[in-house]
Amino acid sequence: MGYKTKIQLIQRKDSQQWLFNIPAAIGAALELQKGETLDLTIKDKNYLLVRRVK
Repeated sequence: MGYKTKIQLIQRKDSQQWLFNIPAAIGAALELQKGETLDLTIKDKNYLLVRRVK
């Protein structure tokens, strides 16, 4: 089963930042911790690989 989330764009005077939320069920299944660093890698235009940094 997949989880859908919306992409947000924060636009500031000199920059912009794209954000998305990880649903609580996904975070719990991955046992994510507050402040943890994740590595994002573009596989192609349809897939974003998220990997935990140790």
